[in-house]
Amino acid sequence: MPTAQISDQIRLEYETFGSPDDPTVLLVMGFTAQMTAWDPEFCAAIADRGRHVVRFDNRDCGLSTHLDGVRVDTDAVLAAGLDPALEMPSVPYLLSDMAADAIGLLDHLGVDRAHIVGASMGGMIVQQMVIDHPDRVASVVSIMSTTGAPDVGRPTPEAMEALLAPPPAGRDDYIAAAQRWSVWASKRYFDIDRARAQAAASYDRAFYPEGASRQLAAILASGDRSSALAGVMTPMLVIHGTDDTLIAPDGGEHTASCVPGARLMMVDDMGHDMPPALWPDLIDAITEHHDSAAG
Repeated sequence: MPTAQISDQIRLEYETFGSPDDPTVLLVMGFTAQMTAWDPEFCAAIADRGRHVVRFDNRDCGLSTHLDGVRVDTDAVLAAGLDPALEMPSVPYLLSDMAADAIGLLDHLGVDRAHIVGASMGGMIVQQMVIDHPDRVASVVSIMSTTGAPDVGRPTPEAMEALLAPPPAGRDDYIAAAQRWSVWASKRYFDIDRARAQAAASYDRAFYPEGASRQLAAILASGDRSSALAGVMTPMLVIHGTDDTLIAPDGGEHTASCVPGARLMMVDDMGHDMPPALWPDLIDAITEHHDSAAG
């Protein structure tokens, strides 16, 4: 797959679907998730609607740059994230840096403006992209995400425990641990065999647990985007599942309430994932939002 040298420090692995002559849709994935979490069939289905689809690995994930050995005090960051009275320690990078990475990828591709779609942490990144670089964004879709406001989008204790559990180092144990995903997955559609196959593919492609602490620090140290989102004039669609236990549905509701004119789509039977059974509705909503923004 091709790579883009974004800066002296950061290189991004990416893949494209469809014709570069069509409008570009940049897909931004979430916390510790590789670009392969955007299923190739999902990407191809959007490309078939006349889109140039781009997916990529965020920094500290997949085959993009790993900041090996850069330490972060995760306990102190978590404590400060939960208690505003505590001072946030210094962190290696913020969501704004990850947003700048994505803009750098558009530069590399020669794309002036793109439709941007982000899931989970990716939703946070695309929110930051449109705040920092509004002239580069044609439309925004924020999926199963939140604004960073401390009182919304909070996970259940069980989901947080599963998220922060140390990943098993061995391949077999890592695949078996895919069962944890059921805590936040769509209850109606969770498929353990599919989850295990995804875990195996992810492990074999790029197992890099060290990046998790730095990405988590970026989320927590970036703070609340609510006030900045109030100034966003770019068309935004917010999609959230009613069964999401990792980022509670009020995180999506609050996101939509912050952005003038934003549309909110609450999806029944959807958790913190995008199961194939829901793809037709999701792809329809995303591409119709692009068309509406262009119109």
